[in-house]
Amino acid sequence: MITSKTLPVVAEIQLVYKPNTDIQNAPKVSSSRCAYQIFKEVWAEDTIEFYESFKIILLNSGNKVLGVVEISRGGISGTVVDPKLVFAAALKANSASIILAHNHPSGNLRPSAQDEKLTRRLVEVGKLLDLPILDHIIVTSEGYYSFADEGNL
Repeated sequence: MITSKTLPVVAEIQLVYKPNTDIQNAPKVSSSRCAYQIFKEVWAEDTIEFYESFKIILLNSGNKVLGVVEISRGGISGTVVDPKLVFAAALKANSASIILAHNHPSGNLRPSAQDEKLTRRLVEVGKLLDLPILDHIIVTSEGYYSFADEGNL
């Protein structure tokens, strides 16, 4: 029999959402080029060709940017992306949709098989959570590749 004296102590979990009070002046994403420009603005120029990282833009229902979150940082040829971290950030920010991005230090704009597999997986999870992935952008210092523009979402 379980009594109040034998119950384990459970951590209290709080979900707190503190929106930007100036969301009216936040940038609005209307194209892959616009998303690329936002990512380029937050990507450190001295690391874009040094190691791979994975970031997301969180959007409200009007496609205004709620924030940019770095999900992972890896080595020269890859980074590990935990879908739970992607969607935890999006849910906590009360986001309506997500744009994914990672850089290729090599400068190659073509997605790898792993990039395509990860994108498909995150798109499926997003559908289940009603949190659509609008695009996945490969960022380099010279340009970008958009999964959405190329019909690969």
